[in-house]
Amino acid sequence: MNKKIDQQSADNIRALCVAMVEKANSGHPGGPMGGADFMHILYSEFFNFDPSDMEWAFRDRFFMDAGHLSTLMYAQYYLLGNYKKEDVANFRQWGSITPGHPEVDVKRGIENTSGPLGQGHTMGVGASNCSKLFKSSFWKLDGS
Repeated sequence: MNKKIDQQSADNIRALCVAMVEKANSGHPGGPMGGADFMHILYSEFFNFDPSDMEWAFRDRFFMDAGHLSTLMYAQYYLLGNYKKEDVANFRQWGSITPGHPEVDVKRGIENTSGPLGQGHTMGVGASNCSKLFKSSFWKLDGS
């Protein structure tokens, strides 16, 4: 673990979050600024995923519950290469693929649509249960 690199990475996420909210003149930067550290650590040290294949069946999944934190997710996925600069620059603009309350787009890493508060929690629990069922079925088919 390199504290300087971790700090710079989280600061980049913070800067992107603030820039998106400021340009859109809409949104809440406080939550994403506070969550930048955990987002960086999750994706750099804990999550098992392939940025070039966000549909990989055995990936860890991130479920966004609060749409107000969407800049945090968009910033992380931008840094992974899943969004273009224009995409994050158009945050909360009509017709944008970064609408503010994320819409399902698994190829870019968006696993669920965040709407009513609490929806992400229930979707995460459901996905976890499905994953366990999928894993148990897969191993049985494999003969293990």
